[in-house]
Order: sequence, then structure tokens, then C-alpha cells
Amino acid sequence: MATDPKNPSDSYLGFWREYHMCTLTTPRPDGTPHVVAVGVTYDPENGYARVITNKHSRKVANVLAAGAEGARVAVCQVDKGRWATLEGVARIRTKAEVVADAVGRYADRYGRTPAPNPDRVVIEIALTRAMGRA
Repeated sequence: MATDPKNPSDSYLGFWREYHMCTLTTPRPDGTPHVVAVGVTYDPENGYARVITNKHSRKVANVLAAGAEGARVAVCQVDKGRWATLEGVARIRTKAEVVADAVGRYADRYGRTPAPNPDRVVIEIALTRAMGRA
């Protein structure tokens, strides 16, 4: 069921506020999907989903390989019969204040602050589509 990623229902947003691990799907340079488990935060007010990660990860390399236009990606979470997917265009953000904001959002959702990491970056996804059954 489709929903507006900037104006989700209360139940859809509530599902994204619960503790759930997610998957991130990025396109490899050869076009095949690369799927990994990640933590995701959802910011419908600004139209973004965010993943914090190491700048040397394959997922970052995949996003960078897509060029300045960004990579088409999807994040998804599942809990029994409930599921939610967010799609959009990912770009890598490295500014300290952007990374700190994303770490804070992660800590709020997952109940723990990650250890400091000077190689941490943010995969910021400008949302274009949302769907699910929450």
C-alpha cells in the first residue's frame, strides 16, 4: 500500500519509530543489487531516511559509483505481517554536523550511541516513495 513519504499515517510512522533492523539495497556498478542489514532513521518532516556507516563500506562505494546524481536505493523493515519500504536517491554526507545529527537520530531510535568513528559518514536518502503495511 503506497503512502506519502513526507506525510505518513500515524501507524506507518510509529512502525518506523520502533526498534527494528532494516535492509539497505544499493546498486553495484554492474547493476546487481547489494543488500545489507543496517539501522535506519526516518525523517518525514524533511523527507529523508539516513544510515550511518563507515566511509570504506561497499554500500558507500556503491552510492559514490552512481555519480553526482546519486543512487536509487531502498530501505525496508519487516516484523511478522508488518512491513515498510522507503525508496529514494542516496548521497553521501560527510560534514561533521550532518553526521552528528544522524548519530543522534540513530541513538534515539536504537537506544544506544555508537562508539566514535572518525570514518563515519551518512547515507542520506531523499525520499521519493513509501509503501508498506504497518
